[in-house]
Amino acid sequence: MILKRQHLNSVSFVLALFLVCFSSGCKKKAPAPPPPPPPPATPAPKPAPTVTISASPSSIERGQSSVLAWQAINATNVSIDQGIGDVSTSGSRTVSPNASTTYTIAAKGEGGTATATARITVTAAPPPPPPAPVNPSVEELFQEKVRDIYFDYDKSDIRDDAKPVLAANSEFLKQNPSIKFTIEGHCDERGSEEYNIGLGDRRATAGKEYLVTWGISADRINTISYGKERPQCTEKTEECYQKNRRCHFVMAGH
Repeated sequence: MILKRQHLNSVSFVLALFLVCFSSGCKKKAPAPPPPPPPPATPAPKPAPTVTISASPSSIERGQSSVLAWQAINATNVSIDQGIGDVSTSGSRTVSPNASTTYTIAAKGEGGTATATARITVTAAPPPPPPAPVNPSVEELFQEKVRDIYFDYDKSDIRDDAKPVLAANSEFLKQNPSIKFTIEGHCDERGSEEYNIGLGDRRATAGKEYLVTWGISADRINTISYGKERPQCTEKTEECYQKNRRCHFVMAGH
């Protein structure tokens, strides 16, 4: 009897346990759903462009030239201001600005923009050097330093105003001892041709003798008379006649 009751109790327990499992969903669980797919990968950013520019030389004188050189990376469009415009991604250009100028290069690409600058300093050209001094020739110095002397009417005496002129002439001739020269005797138009030839000769001789007293060697001096053949002035006035009564010095060689 006791065993029968225990058996009934076991059956009741099993039945109760079954009912509890049934009522509480005590059954095999469904598999978990698969995880969602990952989001699409974000594309890598495009590299930003870089650009460089230089000027060689960076300092010039007005009128000279300089060379711009540049290079751009990761760029699809490159341009330089100051009137140059679009250029390739690398290259060079010769420029001759009249004043100091800054050149700006701009590079554009999918990754953005970039700029760079190069400055060329322009200075004024130095003034040209002064012309080299031109040394006068011996002939030019002779014409400048050795001056004529003048005489009174119908006279061949050395006048007082002619003496310092001859002294200065002699100083130049001493400094240039290789110079040989001729003293020409001239007269005004009055008197005969023959008479004036003689008067011109006396005047030339008087000039030579005076220079010899100042230490000029006689063998350096030749004399000739032109009388009234070669007047400096042709007007019939005393002022004109005075210009024609003279000794004129001509370099003969050195």
